[in-house]
Amino acid sequence: MTTALEHQGPDPAADERAALIGRWAQRHGIDAARRLAEAEDLADAVAAEITPDNTVDTYAKSWRVWERFCTATGLPTTEGSRGALVAFVTWMLREGQTSGRGYAPASAGTHLAAAVVGLRQRGHHVSGDDQAAARTALEGLTVKLLKAGERRGRGQAVGADIDGLYAIARSCPPTLAGLRDQALVLTGFHYASRASEPAGLLTGDVTLHPAGMQIAVLTGKTKHSVRNAKIRYSQDPEVCPVRAWTAYRDRLVAEHGEAWAGPSTPAFVGIDRWGRVTGGMVPDSVTRAVKRISQRAEVPLHWTGHSLRIGLASTARKRGRDGIAIADQGGWARHSRSMLGYMQREDGWDDNASAGLT
Repeated sequence: MTTALEHQGPDPAADERAALIGRWAQRHGIDAARRLAEAEDLADAVAAEITPDNTVDTYAKSWRVWERFCTATGLPTTEGSRGALVAFVTWMLREGQTSGRGYAPASAGTHLAAAVVGLRQRGHHVSGDDQAAARTALEGLTVKLLKAGERRGRGQAVGADIDGLYAIARSCPPTLAGLRDQALVLTGFHYASRASEPAGLLTGDVTLHPAGMQIAVLTGKTKHSVRNAKIRYSQDPEVCPVRAWTAYRDRLVAEHGEAWAGPSTPAFVGIDRWGRVTGGMVPDSVTRAVKRISQRAEVPLHWTGHSLRIGLASTARKRGRDGIAIADQGGWARHSRSMLGYMQREDGWDDNASAGLT
């Protein structure tokens, strides 16, 4: 009778770890090898602890895509050869989604990178040359799709703008939920928030100052770090993020008690249709809220969870703000390609080689 362990087959990662411990024992003795193994376990635990949840989710989703590909093609999940990886990206563009449709090239690229990580984490070798070959194939196939007139993906999100902020401020009802919505958008715009960032804020992360407010933003797209974004009082109280924040928080405490004033409580809370607080917001609820809020305000192009981030970069650039100051406020690297791309939305009209020629 085959046991469950036998059915699972060998574990390359476990075998590699056992071989490594054996080499340590030969070099340093059994006790030292045991301590080195414990240090490796600690390193693995720390890596897992500091890896952002969205990154973990992406790796898991992409591994499931890799498994579906291997099932569909009859290839083993344990081999990331050049041919297998090229076949993987081809399959993804052709029919990889569960609906039978092809993925957008950007999504295929994400799944390729994450699948390679998954293979290596499981102890399976993937060479850099083989991964590069798959990436080259993906780029070439993407060009062919474009030449054939096929466009996939949602495209870049629309950026928030000042007119939209005014429309939103005027459309929010004078309820706790309305004040929350106003504070969420106005503060988020001014520190270029991702959807995950207001969801992760605690009340203690926001500090009032005579000049405005400071928000300690925990970021974790590529690594965990904290940036301290300063937001000044606006000249116009109607769209002032500091006043919107204080009005929302005062109303929350007045209606639901002093417990919500504690520094460890969520900065932005979910509120149901009956006005009951349901706990802290999560990234998906922030994204849905921004879309809903912009729809209610009848913003011509509905915003997404990334619109506030794009809007800060493009609007600040249009108003002549320094690129380094914009990068520091939004937590971008100072020469971030994504930030420069957002700025180009404005620069591309004025700082343009064809402007004024005729």
